[in-house]
Amino acid sequence: MSERRAILRLEPVADDAMLEQWRHVHNVIVPPAALDLEEVRERSGRYRLENAYLGDELVGCSTVRPPQGEQTVATVIARVLPQHRRQGFGKALYEKGLEHARVLGADVIETCVLAANEDGVRFAEARGFVEVERYVLPGENDQWIDLRLATSGP
Repeated sequence: MSERRAILRLEPVADDAMLEQWRHVHNVIVPPAALDLEEVRERSGRYRLENAYLGDELVGCSTVRPPQGEQTVATVIARVLPQHRRQGFGKALYEKGLEHARVLGADVIETCVLAANEDGVRFAEARGFVEVERYVLPGENDQWIDLRLATSGP
């Protein structure tokens, strides 16, 4: 067996197999917002979806929602499967998503985290995100947190 370490690859979702992998990670991380394949396919037409692989093993995924509104607010979400956390994969997904959002012209970056996902909340806060809103969607019980990247400037 080789002693070489596998390299992390971040790849845009390009086909149904990759959509299904993205869906798997999304649904593991946010089960209250589980999506079927058709919903993921529809999202892929609006957002940039990427998968993260360590060698050939799926470890996470990301979503970048393009900038909208007068403040050109983009949303960057990085998701890492629990068994692969604390290894830098989320950081790599987040940084690439942030870079893409900036290329699209985003002036403000937000993210959204299921409140029960304490790892996700800590991850966002460690990168300078601050909470702007907590809410429960109509007809649901789960609490969500919207966070905004704090800026240091005038």
